[in-house]
Amino acid sequence: MAISMSAFVGLFVGLVLVGLVSSAKFDELFQPSWALDHFGYEGELLKLKLDNYSGAGFQSKSKYMFGKVTVQIKLVEGDSAGTVTAFYMSSDGPNHNEFDFEFLGNTTGEPYTVQTNVYVNGVGNREQRLNLWFDPAKDFHSYTIFWNQRQVVFMVDETPIRVHTNMENKGLPFPKDQAMGVYSSIWNADDWATQGGLVKTDWSHAPFFATYRNFEIDACECPVSLAAVDNAKKCSSSAEKRYWWDEPTLSELNLHQSHQLMWVRANHMVYDYCADTARFPVAPVECVHHRH
Repeated sequence: MAISMSAFVGLFVGLVLVGLVSSAKFDELFQPSWALDHFGYEGELLKLKLDNYSGAGFQSKSKYMFGKVTVQIKLVEGDSAGTVTAFYMSSDGPNHNEFDFEFLGNTTGEPYTVQTNVYVNGVGNREQRLNLWFDPAKDFHSYTIFWNQRQVVFMVDETPIRVHTNMENKGLPFPKDQAMGVYSSIWNADDWATQGGLVKTDWSHAPFFATYRNFEIDACECPVSLAAVDNAKKCSSSAEKRYWWDEPTLSELNLHQSHQLMWVRANHMVYDYCADTARFPVAPVECVHHRH
């Protein structure tokens, strides 16, 4: 049987590159972290409930360094003003690193806003906001965080919406030395979430549900017993092992992805901290150097 060169290369790469490939089942990768009575299960679907008593949240059973985490979410339908559904990665401690997706609820008919943020060594204030090109409450869509030693990429249905590039050569710290857990939650944030807090949660529409399926983690698992420096070494490619996320083709966006990101920024971005001269009279250093 003839086999094409591309198929052969793909087969070869699949054999030599390692990672942790997950099942899509919630309970193999995650566990509830608070408000267990606000969790609902319908077959393969997980529903988190927000009412005027409580929201709910879950977290991964392990921590990871480098790789990709993806979940499919159907956001709160109808009038979701005041609610926030978050999907994020974070390490522990005051000098933590964190990569955030926060979905800010809306009044009926208004677009959902997605806020992303990046914390490095405990410092955030890197918010970007965009309106999605679809209604995320009508169906499931994939939300992905990809992370290696060169970049952090936020993706929606495989379309990159944000890139945070390693600029250590400019003297800027990059999050590459702390193992991170994966988290998600829904809660009431009507002091800021919708139109800056002007629109409050209408509890007559409660309960609110965020629905999840297809949990995937393809990343380097970090034992809690290992020191950070040992995890960093364990999760980096070497002569003995090659991790897929360290492949040269993943050190930056490809041309198609770069065009996708430009399209998202031009057509859907509604706020960029780099352009907020009221908050930052002097542009943050990474904004000056950042290509995206």
